[in-house]
Amino acid sequence: MADADHKILSTEIKLGSQYFFYMENQTALAVPDEDNCMVVHSSIQCPEYAQVVIAKCLGVPEHNVRVLTRRVGGGFGGKAMKSMPVATACALAAHKYQRPVRIYMNRKTDMIMAGGRHPMKITYSVGFKSDGKITALHLDILINAGISPDMSPLMPEAIVGALKKYDWGALSFDIKLCKTNLSSKSAMRGPGDLQGSYIAEAVIEQVASFLSMDADSVRAINFHTYNSLKLFYDGSAGDPLEYTLTSIWDKLATSASFSQRTEMIKEFNRYNIWKKRGISRIPCVYDVSMRPTPGKVSILNDGSIVVEVGGIELGQGLWTKVKQMTAFTLSSINCDGDADFLDKIRVIQADTLSLIQGGITGGSTHRSQAVKQSDFAVKYWLRD
Repeated sequence: MADADHKILSTEIKLGSQYFFYMENQTALAVPDEDNCMVVHSSIQCPEYAQVVIAKCLGVPEHNVRVLTRRVGGGFGGKAMKSMPVATACALAAHKYQRPVRIYMNRKTDMIMAGGRHPMKITYSVGFKSDGKITALHLDILINAGISPDMSPLMPEAIVGALKKYDWGALSFDIKLCKTNLSSKSAMRGPGDLQGSYIAEAVIEQVASFLSMDADSVRAINFHTYNSLKLFYDGSAGDPLEYTLTSIWDKLATSASFSQRTEMIKEFNRYNIWKKRGISRIPCVYDVSMRPTPGKVSILNDGSIVVEVGGIELGQGLWTKVKQMTAFTLSSINCDGDADFLDKIRVIQADTLSLIQGGITGGSTHRSQAVKQSDFAVKYWLRD
């Protein structure tokens, strides 16, 4: 901060909450099965988690609980953790009365218990040079976590991860999770990443306004070089050729004719008092974590194919991608009959006793890679 030509101190930002508003409310159906087993149909993004919680609640081994998820009618993170109490209550009632039990939350009850996005209060101080280069940034962030932890412990890391796109010089932060008497907040479509990116852009915009500079220029000045990225975030730097943020930024300006359109907008605004136009480009970085996940491909007697994956269909086309990948991989095998494998492939529902350790579906990641590996295994097995 001492190297700065200018300083902006103790600026406050307040970010409110946001409800998921998925089309299908929280719902579950529990059916008692033989041998003291329980079959639970749940609209959930992570059936495996529900299986563990239900087994503990009923006092039975996990293999006595089978959670099925055909598809989820919208999730956005709201059916990662919040579906578990609904599925567990449903299973408990079915276990108690030994009869099928179904729970479907009405919209009002769903909105009260879902929690939504984390509200925050951010106070920041920033120092910068006269050319717009930021030399120091300090953040004090208070996160309203609600009454229980839920997914809140993951928020600080996600917020800091979203700040990686700029070189802040000296970056310091104090992030606190605050327990309040409200429903617990949960993962909501880019939890932490969205708020972190908003904070970064708010700082950039204020610095640009203070210096009467174009915000786009301030962004470009403060991008990481590969060397600065490696210095501060060695684990994220990778190889020099893998750092493509600046090149993508330049390519976007060229392909979108950004400079020409900016001048056209300035000209329009100069001659129009009541109607104004604007144009902006915002960089985003997102940490996509990859992990081994299961996939199973079964070929039946008539040549039709059944595929199971750990991923849940949330309306983002996961099963379509899985079918396409399976068809593409197996199409290299010369088989009799119709060559269109799409008609021969069926992707079936998630089943915690059939395909274990599927984990959570979220963060725009899915399980197509596991299916591809399984398909290659089947292909080479058939060739042999």
